[in-house]
Amino acid sequence: MKKNIGPLSGLKVLEIAQYAAGPFAGLLLADLGADVVKIERPEGGDLIRSWAPHLVNDQGDAFSASFSALNRGKRSLTLDLRDPNDVATAIRLVEATDVLLENFRPGVMAKLGLSYDTLKAVNPRLVYCSVTGFGQTGPSAKRGAFDVTVQAESGVMSVTGVDPGEPVKCGVPFADLATALYAGLTILATVNQARETGRGAHVDCSMFGCMLGISALQTSEYFATGEAPKRLGSRHPKNAPYQGFQGSDKGFVVAAGNDKLWHAVCDIVERDDLKNDPHFQTVNLRADNQTELATILQSVFSTRPADEWLDAFNAQGVPCAPINTFEESLNDTQTQHMNLVREMTLPNGVQTKTVPYPVAISGFDPIVATAPELGEHNKQVIEEWLGVSDL
Repeated sequence: MKKNIGPLSGLKVLEIAQYAAGPFAGLLLADLGADVVKIERPEGGDLIRSWAPHLVNDQGDAFSASFSALNRGKRSLTLDLRDPNDVATAIRLVEATDVLLENFRPGVMAKLGLSYDTLKAVNPRLVYCSVTGFGQTGPSAKRGAFDVTVQAESGVMSVTGVDPGEPVKCGVPFADLATALYAGLTILATVNQARETGRGAHVDCSMFGCMLGISALQTSEYFATGEAPKRLGSRHPKNAPYQGFQGSDKGFVVAAGNDKLWHAVCDIVERDDLKNDPHFQTVNLRADNQTELATILQSVFSTRPADEWLDAFNAQGVPCAPINTFEESLNDTQTQHMNLVREMTLPNGVQTKTVPYPVAISGFDPIVATAPELGEHNKQVIEEWLGVSDL
């Protein structure tokens, strides 16, 4: 594997995680140059390795596209953490690492002999990040959690979808991946602290807490009014028109978030009278009367194709967008300009594509390294991290 030289070059990370939240946090660190060694069980490894779709070469060797998306750029080391000898190896690796990232239920790592208290004794500078559903303590701590259950329990699902209608989860695994972003940020902040003080820390990163944290606008609305926010579909509680509409052929979104943009919309739809309508004269009034406003605008938008409306909005500087499929967004000219789709060769030789680290940093072009075969780097990691050829 070609080593990534980036802002986190030299940072050593042990990842003992599977599925999405933990591995995505590890992916972010690997994309930025950290040496992320993924410890996997010898029998099957990370369970996401079995997820379809699989990309198959001419010899019939299959590799999971889902696994590659969350684990590219890492190295795989197989250890059976039920075996005391392999646990001893893991502890030796901890002595040489900066970060341990795990996503077991609370108590599991302690049963394996790999608790934070145990490991900080061998490496006081260790940053030990635990990603769980509900944190390390409390009445819900031992409960299992997946993305959809945390979206539901945190309140996120209650504001997703349309009313009337059933609450729905976000199509992207929002709870998993937003938690990973919190984990990555907090790991780096704590690594910086450890380098300054010589003392690491235990990072207790719960999906439930992160969902409440990222729902800042919804929670602040509840604290201010005492009323739980409602499902609004694509609408905004404080702005209008700020939602999806249907052209004569397909959908699009317009976001006229201030009076100047609203007046431009009125000009485009040739309804100058709406500028002085007492229901729509201010942002707050438009938000309060947005159902009525949307009905008026939709009757106009349905008369012409979406692209014609989008061209008119863009010409006047009104934020707008087509409602794209991923096929359309991945082939968008802006996607191409930003080089957001890169080629990647899987371990079985199959060529595929991936979205690299999406934030540009001057002087750094992220290397798109492949995902590892199970146990591919056993010998290499032991030699490099422990300085021995065999255990």
